[in-house]
Amino acid sequence: MSRTALRICPLCEATCGLMLTVDGSTVTAARGDRDDVFSRGFICPKGAAFGAVDSDPDRLRTPLVRRDGVLREAGWEEAFDAVAAGVRPVVERYGPHAVGVVLGNPNVHTMAGALYPNVLLGALGTRSLFTASTLDQMPKHVSSGLLFGDANAIPVPDLDRTDHLLLIGANPLESNGSLCTAPDFPGRLKALRARGGTLTVVDPRRTRTAKLADRHVAIRPGTDALLLAAMVHVLYEEDLADLGALAPHVEGTDDVRDAVRDFTPESVAAACDVDADVTRALARELAAAPTAAVYGRIGSCTVPHGTLASWLVDVLNILTGNLDRPGGALFPQAATDRTPRPAGPGRGFALGRWHSRVSGHPEAKGELPLSALAEEIDTATDAGEPVRALLTVAANPVLSAPDGDRLDKALGSLDFMVSVDPYLNETSRHADVVLPPPPPAQSPHHDFAFNTLAVRNQVRYTRPAVPLEPGRTAETEILARLTLAVTGAHGTDPAAVDAMVIEQTLAKAVREPHSPVHGRDPGELTALLTGENGPERRLDLMLRLGPYGDGFGARPDGLTLERLLAHPHGIDLGPLRPRLPQPLKTRSGKVELLPEPIAADLPRLRQALAEAGRPAGLVLVGRRHLRSNNSWMHNIPVLTGGSNRCTLHLHPEDAARLGVRDAQPVRVKGPGGAVTAPAEITDTVRPGVVSLPHGWGHDRPGTRQTHAAGAPGVNVNQLLDGSMLDPLSGNAVLNGVPVTLTPLTDAKL
Repeated sequence: MSRTALRICPLCEATCGLMLTVDGSTVTAARGDRDDVFSRGFICPKGAAFGAVDSDPDRLRTPLVRRDGVLREAGWEEAFDAVAAGVRPVVERYGPHAVGVVLGNPNVHTMAGALYPNVLLGALGTRSLFTASTLDQMPKHVSSGLLFGDANAIPVPDLDRTDHLLLIGANPLESNGSLCTAPDFPGRLKALRARGGTLTVVDPRRTRTAKLADRHVAIRPGTDALLLAAMVHVLYEEDLADLGALAPHVEGTDDVRDAVRDFTPESVAAACDVDADVTRALARELAAAPTAAVYGRIGSCTVPHGTLASWLVDVLNILTGNLDRPGGALFPQAATDRTPRPAGPGRGFALGRWHSRVSGHPEAKGELPLSALAEEIDTATDAGEPVRALLTVAANPVLSAPDGDRLDKALGSLDFMVSVDPYLNETSRHADVVLPPPPPAQSPHHDFAFNTLAVRNQVRYTRPAVPLEPGRTAETEILARLTLAVTGAHGTDPAAVDAMVIEQTLAKAVREPHSPVHGRDPGELTALLTGENGPERRLDLMLRLGPYGDGFGARPDGLTLERLLAHPHGIDLGPLRPRLPQPLKTRSGKVELLPEPIAADLPRLRQALAEAGRPAGLVLVGRRHLRSNNSWMHNIPVLTGGSNRCTLHLHPEDAARLGVRDAQPVRVKGPGGAVTAPAEITDTVRPGVVSLPHGWGHDRPGTRQTHAAGAPGVNVNQLLDGSMLDPLSGNAVLNGVPVTLTPLTDAKL
């Protein structure tokens, strides 16, 4: 007997509502939920393949524990006993920093990944934290921290009301959006144009998004910050800057005028390969539009000046008066955000509170660059102990980080390693213990992180669509037990972790004058929480204390878990609204337009301008596929093939010059190594640019991903040696990397 069940899709940042068809315990079909308050029935190929992802036969079903050098199936008790026995001696002998933690991108797509890693890190006390953010978005966190005082205060474009949208380094028709949660991003862009708005795309590739645009600017990779700085220059030079209602909340506008004085459209034209008249037109159109928003993403973050480019995106929004106004770029307000504090000065944002042991990279947002993980394991220094034990949670850095060969070897030298992962992949194959979470249909879902980036305020929660299979352990319990095992409390009831968080959160809330529960008894409040388990009680707590919450009775019409459960398709909380100055946490209580670390990094951008005349060879950029999300989904047959292939895109002019034929194997050599991929000759890349997709290279032994291993592709990150970083954020430089090509004949293969 089949039935239907609701589930929010966890396979990309769009967070679409799904209607699943379930036969017994198997998801047999997925379609868009037309009643979902946010996605309104939209679905992409990944969501449609939910059942195939959920039932992949290569998913691990029981823990693996290494015995006599071989990973073998084990029970959960044996697995956690092994974790405690392997990690605790490292902590006790060498200290907590000798235990590294790697958090992968999928953590932000699960409730467990949102609720438990911070508890684990706080209890463990390690500074050796590495996440996927330094391969993707850390420049945006750093620029937001410096501008607004809060690294998580990221304004998003008001897609549904803007008159003019400038996208730089973003391809949402393939990615479905990033740091901008918007179901049916393609439809929203088409609606923008249908209502008479303008879409401009700056990208070295003529992507599907660029094909939709009114104007496509095929910039030279890695020069985004130069173009944006020149646009800012034009706003000042032509007296187009107008902060409007923002003026009382911003300081440093004159300082920025002086800082960009050298970056004229004419001076950056050769570096960017963008005519000065085009740059001036971009700035004028932005300033003249009734409302406008600039949105930069991974292509503008994963370059040598990623933080400067991210900063300049917001500078443009601010100088045109488009920050924090409808139709511009606004700060979302998620239902589980902390109780909004009164506006006023905050503690600000600091960089470099500690540094990596080997190369001295400054921390950003509590993280060290993932590019530095290998050297932190395999290199001895006098600055402290190397990483000797490693916990990876939903992470595959052997494929996702630069120089995977070196990291592959380094992982093999660890004293002990634990992976929380559903697959035995290129990274988890090194683990001494692998703890597999259940498939997504067997897990609850609420989007904590993505609702803070959503283009409309809303709240949704779905309980598991399928009961937990016998022998499985909930991902929330896995991470709670992992926390206890590595912090010396092995054997404690995992419910104690949730109880501790609830106790600490309420103890703090009742002391805060702006809290709706100020002065109340924490024990009384704890007794009012509802939910079937600890994670649900924590969700209820966050909803009640949040900006739309009932405040434990203080606002009777406010949100609670019970009210949310009564609305299975979600609750619409309305369009984004202006919020300044409340979100600002800078020391001044204002937007600090030219923070000192930014000013100190501008000479490096001027140096890039001075070097613009040097001869340029081929440079590499990445590529997104609609049916893929990093290395997650290459083991799902329905999501591979077609355009989702690991080929080298090459412009016809470059192919002719190098003597490369379509489909011919080509050796690509970069600073860190070389790979061989079939050429795909296409004019969708500009001359001088080649493109390989991210997340491939499934050809290492010892994995259990049958389909992926059958069409492994090559690991683009093996072309990198890990030394190229944006210095402010520690983000890896993945785009605009110089490479050389050599066409191969059968004799050379």
